[in-house]
Amino acid sequence: MTEPADVDEESGRAALGRTLRYLREKAGKSLGQLAEETRYDKSYLYRLEVGQRLSRLEVMEDLDRHYRSGELLQGLWKVARREVFKDKYKEFMRLEPTARIMHLFTLGIPGLLQTEDVARESLSGAQETTAEAELVEEQVIARLGRQQLLHRVPAPSVRIIMDEYALHRPVSDAKAWEKQLCHLVEMAEAPSLTLQVLPLSAGAHALMTGALSLLWQNDGSCVAFTEGNSCGELIEDPVAVTRLRLSYDHVRDLALSPPDSITFINDFLKENRA
Repeated sequence: MTEPADVDEESGRAALGRTLRYLREKAGKSLGQLAEETRYDKSYLYRLEVGQRLSRLEVMEDLDRHYRSGELLQGLWKVARREVFKDKYKEFMRLEPTARIMHLFTLGIPGLLQTEDVARESLSGAQETTAEAELVEEQVIARLGRQQLLHRVPAPSVRIIMDEYALHRPVSDAKAWEKQLCHLVEMAEAPSLTLQVLPLSAGAHALMTGALSLLWQNDGSCVAFTEGNSCGELIEDPVAVTRLRLSYDHVRDLALSPPDSITFINDFLKENRA
């Protein structure tokens, strides 16, 4: 029987796959039996066990319940999910789930607020092979998985400033875009999240070149992460972080108020429906 994975000695996905196989064999089940009991396809379960696929978090929740393994598989899934992101994002991904306060500025629809269809279209490029298409699906899963942090208890305090530019770039499916706009309005009404739109009329500003994330931990420490032109940088130097915080504050002063931002998005929603 395969032993449980040692996360420190192998990749997160391999550890998850080995643990899935260990739990199944410990329960004395074949892949066919597990497929019948869980209603997941046998070939899909096999690919999870050999590390060829990354599932959705909900699948791990189901299998944890099936095996009565607490949150073991969910924890391993979170480690494996981080590996989907490029190396430059990994340290940011490690810090993001534990942040107490988050301030974000984005030129497009922020990943934390994207619906599945919008995430998939925004991540899809020229997909010429099955492997490339599957990689996009894994990136979609990883992006949607990030959104779990908005629902943790206690929830982090999140402020997102989104450039109006994002609202002028709808996806190809009108229904999917309507769902995305509705989701923005719904999330903007959450008590722990503040959403503001920076109108084009605000003119030039210091954050025009890319996205910015500011993360505060419980101990008061703050880091910044900047993205632009296919590059990203984690910034920990206090002087540099302070400079970016001041730039963010300036953009916040130029943005519409939270209530006016919701009205602004609703106007785009009405236009889309018309």
